[in-house]
Amino acid sequence: MSERLAIFLQSASFEPAYQAGTLAITAAAMGDEVWLVLGFEPLRALAGGRLGSPVGEVEVAEGARAVALGLPTPGELLAEARALGARVVACDTLVRLAGLEPAAVPLLDESLGLPTIWRHARTARTVTF
Repeated sequence: MSERLAIFLQSASFEPAYQAGTLAITAAAMGDEVWLVLGFEPLRALAGGRLGSPVGEVEVAEGARAVALGLPTPGELLAEARALGARVVACDTLVRLAGLEPAAVPLLDESLGLPTIWRHARTARTVTF
């Protein structure tokens, strides 16, 4: 039986984006319904093409190790998760508070009202990064 998963991404740097991406891929590959719900900075980072960019010395080293190991970038993880059926969504109000228009955020599948996100989350397993 498939499950529902809501991943709330509130940070845009390498570690949280990588964890969210790998979890989204795993759950989607196992047939679960996955929503990756982006907050403020992840929305701006996605719009600017920098979601998952390393911040600080530790993340730069981790990013370099990931490249050396032949692992996908957080952006590639996001694309693969979407190809497996995961949806990238955000609250319409947060999109606008972040100074963006929904159509200007590449890879954002849908801008939704908070009640819709809440209805999904209350019947889903939820994790936050």
